[in-house]
Amino acid sequence: MMANITELSDKTFNDETSNGLVITDFNADWCPPCKMMNPILEKLSSTEQLGDKIKFTSMNVDHNPDTPNNFGIQGIPTFIIKKDGNVVGRLVGYQPEEKFRMELEKFM
Repeated sequence: MMANITELSDKTFNDETSNGLVITDFNADWCPPCKMMNPILEKLSSTEQLGDKIKFTSMNVDHNPDTPNNFGIQGIPTFIIKKDGNVVGRLVGYQPEEKFRMELEKFM
């Protein structure tokens, strides 16, 4: 797993995403666009501008069906952004780094 990204499960999701600004990457091992996002997530999560202000998390939808179902997630990757436990944003599909960074900065 990537160093700055916390792997979540159905059991840990609510606790891990209830405080502050949290982004969760819903993904699967077999999904090429998910794999393409990995270096971008790793890079952004290790920058001071974002990494110190946003908690980056990840969830494998094949191993954890309940949480994606609760959010009505159909396509992956899907990114859910929560602020103090409330969903404030959602992005679906591959995101170019610059666009992704700008989306995240809106919530800071």
